[in-house]
Amino acid sequence: MTLYVKPAEDGTSVGDCPFAHFVRMVLAEKGLDYDLIPSTQENKPQWLLDDYEGKMPALRHRKECYVDSEVIAQYLDFFFKDPELAVANSGEMEKASAVLDGFFPAMAKFTKHSPNGDEEDKEKQAALEEKLQGLEDHLGADGRSGSYLVGNGEQFTLLDCSLAPKLYAMDVCLGQIKDNAIDLAGKYPNLRKYMDDVFARPSFQSTVEYGPETVVWGWTSYH
Repeated sequence: MTLYVKPAEDGTSVGDCPFAHFVRMVLAEKGLDYDLIPSTQENKPQWLLDDYEGKMPALRHRKECYVDSEVIAQYLDFFFKDPELAVANSGEMEKASAVLDGFFPAMAKFTKHSPNGDEEDKEKQAALEEKLQGLEDHLGADGRSGSYLVGNGEQFTLLDCSLAPKLYAMDVCLGQIKDNAIDLAGKYPNLRKYMDDVFARPSFQSTVEYGPETVVWGWTSYH
């Protein structure tokens, strides 16, 4: 099994792509071995360029190849059941998914806007904070007993694997690009606790080697 991902600035180490990190968290949760190949446009395999337009992350397993992180995650969860990262109640997954809708685009628009603090920046911040409030309300809803997104929060799922790298990027960018414009702990304590919990999981810790400096480089040059 081989995973091709965006590289960091040096062209050889792992980059900050949250979609690749999502896939790597799923692989880590399932304890699957794989080869990790950061690939620039110049050293991507020719078959990846010809057959899949060079898109990454790209997972190759035997004769199969998939280039959409959500599809890759579903593939892994279907064929490697232990532990299963989907829940039987599809309604609970859909409800949690709806809370996440629009979060990453709003975060990206706010992060990439310059200069900080002008009227457009404030509008983009407000749009992001609307999404953060939705997450805060969901995580603090009555009847929840666990830390995670779906249902009562007891089961760690694909949605948590997907969201954690995006929240990490946001956390870094708020501090190092956006002048700490949003006080997550003060305004969104349930979300801050969720972030701390998912960031502490071994599957996250073992796949976040790219670090804050690569996140800042990625968001100020690539995105």
